[in-house]
Amino acid sequence: MVRLLGRSGARSTRRPSGPRPSHAPDRAPRAPERRARRMPGSPLTPRPHAASRLRSALSGRSVAGQVFVLQVVIVLLLVVAAVLALVLQVRHDTTKEARNRSVAVAEAFANAPGTVEALRAPDPSAVLQPRAEAARKATKVDFIVVMNTDGVRYTHPKPDRIGKKFVGTIAPALAGRTVTEEITGTIGPLVQAVVPVKAPDGSVVGLVSAGITTESVGGAANRQMPLVLLAAAAGLALATGGTALVSRRLLRQTHGLGPHEMTRMYEHHDAVLHAVREGVLIVGGEGTLLLANDEAHRLLDLPQDAEGRHVQDIGLTPDTAGLLSSGRIATDEVHLVKDRLLAINQRPTDSEGGPPGSVATLRDSTELRALSGRAEAARERLNMLYDAGVAIGTSLDVTRTAEELAELSVPRFADFATVDLFDAVLSGGQPEGATTLRRTAMGGIRKDAPLYPLGQQIRLVDSSPQARSLRTGQAVIEPRLSEAVGWQAQNLERSAQIVEYGIHSLITVPLRAGSLVLGVVSFWRSKKPEPFDTEEVALAEELVARAAVSIDNARRYTREHSMAVTLQRSLLPRTLPEQNALEIAYRYLPAQAGVGGDWFDVLPLSGARVALVVGDVVGHGLHAAATMGRLRTAVHNFSALDLPPDELLALLDELVGRIDQDETEEGGSAPVTGATCLYAVYDPVSRICTVARAGHPPPALIHPDGSVEFPDVPAGPPLGLGGLPFETADLELAEGSRLVLYTDGLVEDREHDIDVGLEQLRTALERAGKSPEDTCRVVLDSRLPARSSDDVALLVARTRALPADRIAEWQVPSDPAAVAEARASITRQLARWGLDELTFTTELIVSELVTNAIRYGGDPIHVRVMYDRTLICEVFDSSSTSPHLRYAAMTDEGGRGLFLVAQLTERWGTRYTPAGKVIWAAQALPS
Repeated sequence: MVRLLGRSGARSTRRPSGPRPSHAPDRAPRAPERRARRMPGSPLTPRPHAASRLRSALSGRSVAGQVFVLQVVIVLLLVVAAVLALVLQVRHDTTKEARNRSVAVAEAFANAPGTVEALRAPDPSAVLQPRAEAARKATKVDFIVVMNTDGVRYTHPKPDRIGKKFVGTIAPALAGRTVTEEITGTIGPLVQAVVPVKAPDGSVVGLVSAGITTESVGGAANRQMPLVLLAAAAGLALATGGTALVSRRLLRQTHGLGPHEMTRMYEHHDAVLHAVREGVLIVGGEGTLLLANDEAHRLLDLPQDAEGRHVQDIGLTPDTAGLLSSGRIATDEVHLVKDRLLAINQRPTDSEGGPPGSVATLRDSTELRALSGRAEAARERLNMLYDAGVAIGTSLDVTRTAEELAELSVPRFADFATVDLFDAVLSGGQPEGATTLRRTAMGGIRKDAPLYPLGQQIRLVDSSPQARSLRTGQAVIEPRLSEAVGWQAQNLERSAQIVEYGIHSLITVPLRAGSLVLGVVSFWRSKKPEPFDTEEVALAEELVARAAVSIDNARRYTREHSMAVTLQRSLLPRTLPEQNALEIAYRYLPAQAGVGGDWFDVLPLSGARVALVVGDVVGHGLHAAATMGRLRTAVHNFSALDLPPDELLALLDELVGRIDQDETEEGGSAPVTGATCLYAVYDPVSRICTVARAGHPPPALIHPDGSVEFPDVPAGPPLGLGGLPFETADLELAEGSRLVLYTDGLVEDREHDIDVGLEQLRTALERAGKSPEDTCRVVLDSRLPARSSDDVALLVARTRALPADRIAEWQVPSDPAAVAEARASITRQLARWGLDELTFTTELIVSELVTNAIRYGGDPIHVRVMYDRTLICEVFDSSSTSPHLRYAAMTDEGGRGLFLVAQLTERWGTRYTPAGKVIWAAQALPS
């Protein structure tokens, strides 16, 4: 601006030496100059270098460019005209030369001695052909043809043409005249002459034609053409250079402007000068005010005739007039001019060879300070909204999110802030028809404010600002609480205390998430005397709107988390079944971040055996919990079939694959990504524990002496992969051993590998007490992190063995007569156990089972009776055919045995072994 006005207003004769092309893209100014660019040709335009000036001249848009183009065109036209005239002259001379030479050659040959005699000879061609060819070569014409008066050729350069008719005009020659003509023959454009051959008596006895192509005659001229063109190009270059020098000088004189631009340049300068919001003064070297724009007149209150007068004589303060007349450099010097504080910047105009003087700019710092204050307030509000997006919603907890809103608001926006939510929101529900709020969060510059305390239920009256906000969904402002009758009606005594405390203004904003109203936020002011205004209401609405999204997300998470926890707890075992084979203790700890899919189970099996199950579904949330429930139910059902662990895991793997496939096809939820499981069956009779695992961590075994090991159990693939078999391991456990089953949340975390976790688990187990309960406590105290990111399921089982005196076994021959002996043996054994009350039913059960084995089964047949929590009778045979319970008709002789067994026992069933099957029945013991 300083440079612009200094050069235009002072009518400086120094101009930039070249224009800025109007079609050139904008570029950043060079670092040393840092000047704003103006329209092309403006005095503010940086000084272009010679190449730029030349490009500007060539552009043709400036006056210099137009002159340059015009001169170049004129020179070019002159050169083209000269070359064209030369070409035409050469062409004319060539044709004339060809005519003269062809006539001369033809006449010389026609008048040569012996030509007439040769024409009258019997064979003219034999005489004339050699002569014609010799003459043609000597005269360098293209052909000499001698013909009779009928036009039949006697000679020709090509002998095959002799005897043929001549192509051309011969009638004038027959009349005694010479004929020349231009034709295009087989050898190209040519000129040929036809002359008569006259006898001494003047009669025409023959004709002679000579021809020459124009190319042959004009070859010299063509060879001179490049030299002519080269001379023309040199002349054009010299003319262009001279024109460029002239245009360059003209370019400097016109500053690269076109006619229209030169007209508009000063119009633009005047428009800019009077439109800027800064005062501009241009002072000459003698202190004369040369120019003052409208803003300078307004700020300094200058008289209308100030231009042309000395700055000391226009009514300025002495310090201001002294600065302007001194011409020294000044940067943001503040001067009091009447009631305004003006910031003055001044720069000299002769720093780069311009005219003496200075340019000063004036800014009203009073207005700028007011604008700065408003900008600072707007910036603070934007920062608060940015901080709200970062600081509010850091956790998925409704109460904590409300506290974050209160903490952010105080003291940056309000002196006190309260957040009141419906009770249903705090538990994750939707407030449908609720009228009671609960104070959830509160913040303030002091702790003794007489507002409702935290946790108190609040029932709003209809006239209160909070109730109006909830009803209308809009913010409500009470600028003066001392006059707000509707607010005071909420609680007259407390309202009086609040006003007396100094709280005088209030904004209430409903917490809305879409169409759902979650509660209300109140902002209170006491320290600042001004009441809240409408701009602050807009800020409060924006602040609460951002917090409402986070509170609603926390509410939804609370609801889903509660549903998932409820579902998970309903799917996990609440009590363990009664059995004597194992003493069991367990722990289940859900993850802090969400519900997982870990589960465990204890399943009594036939023959006093017990199955232990621990599993883990990948993922968290409702989906994982529901999948865990499906898998646990499936394990219950598969265990009822008395399947070996490897076969049960194979069926479970197939089930997980089907679940994954079905959910992928539906596309309504995330597909199952897999699960792990460990299934173990302990037999207290043989003390053998058969274990199989599908991608699950290995079990730990604590021997009776306290040593710990991790048995080598083959690690099968996780459930859901399919296509790979599972393997089992048989562990013989001494009585009193403790088998520890767990999920990976106990031994894996983000900081340690599973090998480190297993080693730490071994150390904890070595310090554990003898009982399963002590083992669970020690393990969790030493291994569980403060905030687990995954579920933890822990199952500890101490083994027991069924005493040998509680087991009786017999081999039964495959003979119906042996049934009686089996009944007698059972009777004696029950008498030794003191179970005489069960003798009759047990005899009937054994009789029916042994009879079925003899009739339908195969050798060997084996009977085993065990005295445990129930009386268990088992009959082994080598057949794999399973009997089925059915109703026998009145006429059937058999089919009632298994029906009777089912009626007399608590449970019965069949399990298969590698050697056959076992049919078993369990009876309740007498009380």
